Amino acid sequence: MKDRVVLAYSGGLDTSVAIGWIAELTGQEVVAVAADVGQGGEDLEVIRQRALDCGAVEAVVVDARDEYADEYCLPALKANALYMGRYPLVSALSRPLIVKHMVQAARDHGATTIAHGCTGKGNDQVRFEVGIGALAPDLKVSAPVRDSGMTRDKAIAFAADKGLPIDVNKKSPYSIDQNVWGRAVETGFLEDPWNGPIEDVYSYTSDPKTPRDADELVLTFEHGVPVAIDGRKVSVLEAIQELNTRAGAQGVGRLDMVEDRLIGIKSREIYEVPGAQVLITAHQEMENLTMERDLARFKRQVDQRWGELVYDGLWFSPLKRALDAFIDSASRNVSGEVRLTLHGGTCTVSGRRSDASLYDFNLATYDEGDTFDQSLAKGFVELWGMPSKIAAQRDLRLGQ
Repeated sequence: MKDRVVLAYSGGLDTSVAIGWIAELTGQEVVAVAADVGQGGEDLEVIRQRALDCGAVEAVVVDARDEYADEYCLPALKANALYMGRYPLVSALSRPLIVKHMVQAARDHGATTIAHGCTGKGNDQVRFEVGIGALAPDLKVSAPVRDSGMTRDKAIAFAADKGLPIDVNKKSPYSIDQNVWGRAVETGFLEDPWNGPIEDVYSYTSDPKTPRDADELVLTFEHGVPVAIDGRKVSVLEAIQELNTRAGAQGVGRLDMVEDRLIGIKSREIYEVPGAQVLITAHQEMENLTMERDLARFKRQVDQRWGELVYDGLWFSPLKRALDAFIDSASRNVSGEVRLTLHGGTCTVSGRRSDASLYDFNLATYDEGDTFDQSLAKGFVELWGMPSKIAAQRDLRLGQ
């Protein structure tokens, strides 16, 4: 048997051409691996057959939607993961799952190399290669688009010459990556950060300016996990899918941001994350109600670092695993209900309740029934401010 390489396969032009390109360049047989992470589009069987028609000796297709929701999106939700405080890690979350299945395919089919179709400018090359190194340090990595000069023009010419079953005439002005957690759009006229996005950029969300009635819903959480919408039990995948539909119809979840890429350049990105935005908004509010102050403060630092690690391709790192353990522990009491209103591109919390609530009405109220002993406050304020007061007296004494 010839030496084999496992290729991350999307079914598009570049990865379809890469099958024959790799075979010609290296003499290796190609095993194509495609994963359904809720990106929609073509049927997996169609993609599998295209890979075989393009010359793959084997084609592995995986319905990973529930796995992606439960093992990747849910940890991101528990971590309130927002890179640069805004981006819910759409692409970064799916890459380690794909890597996991590619490594498994390499073991199953006796491959010595794993290949991806990333360019040298993006984050995904890091996510693929660092992930492969963490799970299978014995495997080699190939990046034909980045390392072998496989430009789009060369890919089109190769496809035409070999008669590959690919439609190369329809070229979108955008580069798009999408899955059930969201949709990322870049390139084309969007590369000028002064140019505003136009409506045809969007697919997951409707125009938020269109008049429509508001949509009110109640999300139920158990230990940080969304388990019901309006009292109906749902899986994590079903929760994301339903909220993508309902929030997307209200124009919720549009982001336009200049992003710091891992490799050191800035890029302009358009994101659509309706379900992710609603879930993270509700989850944060549930934490506000149920999580003790110092734990909540520290968890916000952990959340930020968690998001940076995942964005930077370190899903399988020891620090990421340790932070997961902390987040799971911190989520023990994050249970209850959050009411939200979706309307005009906004997601607004209007109510929250929980058996694990730390909100005490009798301590919070300014009306009859107040049990807070205000006489304790004077001494507390004096002690709390004492270090600052002593330092100020010192500065005055020294004329500083």
